[in-house]
Amino acid sequence: MQQALTQQPNGLTLHDSVGRCIWQGLFNKRKRASLLVSGALLIASVLILTVGLAATTRTLNVSVGGYYPGVILGFGSFLGLIGSNLLENKRQMLVASIVFISFGVVASFCCAIVDGVFAARHIDIRPFHAGRCQYYSSGTPYPSDDYNAEVTCPSQSRSPCILKIKSNTCYCCDLYKCGSRDTLGGYYEYNDVGSCQEVIHLYHLLWSSTILNIVGLFLGIITAAVLGSFKDMDSQKSNRMNNEFSIFSRRQLFLEFPVLLILHLHQ
Repeated sequence: MQQALTQQPNGLTLHDSVGRCIWQGLFNKRKRASLLVSGALLIASVLILTVGLAATTRTLNVSVGGYYPGVILGFGSFLGLIGSNLLENKRQMLVASIVFISFGVVASFCCAIVDGVFAARHIDIRPFHAGRCQYYSSGTPYPSDDYNAEVTCPSQSRSPCILKIKSNTCYCCDLYKCGSRDTLGGYYEYNDVGSCQEVIHLYHLLWSSTILNIVGLFLGIITAAVLGSFKDMDSQKSNRMNNEFSIFSRRQLFLEFPVLLILHLHQ
């Protein structure tokens, strides 16, 4: 009867060859998945960075930190793309990628909360949509750092409500608490803007940055998990090769021991 397992020229059985082919297919599948999620995370990181920078440079007195996760996640995903294509030192590169992506995930979580709360609580765009806000420009190309204009806002008290504003500023008297620097519904002035329409753009950019950071958060978690699974395949391959070598050595010793014993007795 023909044996079910035939011996290959390299000493491995047909079963071992089939197992090696299955492992190679799994390796290629995880490699494609690693490249896919790393590329998607890199695209999301570029969007986070672009939208965050656009929001933080929209006006002078509102600073947004939503672009920081884009830098960290982008660098981590770039390392993931490089590590997935390496043949040597792949594990070290993937470990570095996972570390950066983990920091980026934490940063995305924090920035999503901060930007979302800031947009919801400190920016009220209802007066801007209603057209009750005004834009002031002195007409000079280089605005001064000092207040250079005074405008009168309606007030319920008898005394007039004077608001001091800078040049190139969009202000809203509905949001200004007369006689105090505090605000009722949020920021009442936005410095160094081209028009009041840019305040509405800033509001939408903040919410876009919040949504993109949430996407980066979940995509970063998925990418770190996929890269970690792909990283461990090297150790699995090494353990498999060691097991195959151990089985092959024992098999060869079992087959060659009688021959060596007979030769020794004849001597």
